[in-house]
Amino acid sequence: MKTKTNIPTHSDSNSPSRNTNLHDQNTSDNSAKPSKKLCKANPRFRHILIRTFWISLLFTIGFTWYTFDRQIPDRLSLTRNETGSFTFGGLPLEVTLLDETSEVSLRNASNIPENSVRISSDSPLSLSATKSGTYQLGLKLFGAIRLKNIQLDVVEQRYAIPCGFPIGIYLKSDGILVVGTGKVTDETGNETEPALGILESGDYIEAINGHPLTSKEALITELRHVGGAENVFLKIRRDDKELEVSVRPVRTSDGTCMLGAWVRDDTQGIGTMTYLEPDGNFGALGHGISDSDTGHLMESHEGSLYETEILGIEKGSVGNPGIMAGVIYYGPGCLLGKINANTDAGIFGNANETLRSRTLSTAIPIGHCQDIEKGPALLRSNVSGQIRDYEIEIQKIELNPLQKNKSMVIRITDPELLKLTGGIVQGMSGSPIIQNGKLIGAVTHVFVQDSTRGYGIFIETMLEADDSTAQ
Repeated sequence: MKTKTNIPTHSDSNSPSRNTNLHDQNTSDNSAKPSKKLCKANPRFRHILIRTFWISLLFTIGFTWYTFDRQIPDRLSLTRNETGSFTFGGLPLEVTLLDETSEVSLRNASNIPENSVRISSDSPLSLSATKSGTYQLGLKLFGAIRLKNIQLDVVEQRYAIPCGFPIGIYLKSDGILVVGTGKVTDETGNETEPALGILESGDYIEAINGHPLTSKEALITELRHVGGAENVFLKIRRDDKELEVSVRPVRTSDGTCMLGAWVRDDTQGIGTMTYLEPDGNFGALGHGISDSDTGHLMESHEGSLYETEILGIEKGSVGNPGIMAGVIYYGPGCLLGKINANTDAGIFGNANETLRSRTLSTAIPIGHCQDIEKGPALLRSNVSGQIRDYEIEIQKIELNPLQKNKSMVIRITDPELLKLTGGIVQGMSGSPIIQNGKLIGAVTHVFVQDSTRGYGIFIETMLEADDSTAQ
């Protein structure tokens, strides 16, 4: 009997291996097909990831810088020999504040080295200085990347009288304000607009044919001497730039020459006196006086304060701010002072003896922004016919506001004032705000949809504007 022995041959031994390898190869080939597609898509996908990363990084850097810039002011004031405590809420990262002059003492829990401290959103920072002057503080991220410089003004304690009584305001513009242009009918009955594209709303006409102008009446008088067939040369001021333009006036059927421009040279209104300093300087309104048609701040360095009488108050309601209606008494015997400047932070000038003798309140210390706290405060007003303080609540404080006259959000809480006015009404702008025995700010705006709430300005912002106009 023959026994069959399976002796693996070379081909036999390789056969199962070959079959296995073929199977593996087929499997590998099947799985490799989508991998090749992914490989082809990977460069594009990688590009998208890289692009997304850089966009996210730039956004994070920009947002971080914006947050630090908004939360930490560019300028701080500090009373000499007093310690000011600052808390910068909402900081996303810890930063280092450096004293680059060695004249300012910086203190908190991490004052290592002595001339620098680390600050975060929940850690108060203390500053003090013994010498008056202006110093520079540096703000750095991670102790290395400079974010911004902070100007620190060390000043003597200032005092002012919080007023709160109404005043009549008259402002004379610096030049003849162009409100707009319009069509004119000439002597033949045709309509034309000679100033179109030449004069713009907000321009100030300073001279005509080389003759300076002080009033719109002077402009009209000069035009009477001009023939309708000749051009006039106007010196105008536009965005702080001096320009000279040429316009051909139109002669109308009555023989008058007209430029086809609506103009104005003054404005008036009623507001509230904020403070009176011992030397007679005053500040009022907390915001500037803008032209009602152009919406631009009226450029003026000449004006007067007059006596006024409030005849009635229209209470505010949702969507309809209230208003104090009154009459302004003009005349030498009713003059109260001179206005020297109209700025975004208010109007400023000098009170005469009549006004100073009537202001009998006691001067109180000026509070800096770091002295202001959320919570109860007082608003001084004469809306009832007598000067008195009303209760309010400070709800929000912006150390570095986008608009300087909107650095606080306040809410009227006093029942008597709410009953009398419904909250904040037009004419109350400039009403002083007092907290912890210090004058800290003034009312500036009312919320249209909620007359119980409004904005306020820091009093030190008004004083800075007052000081800069006096220089």
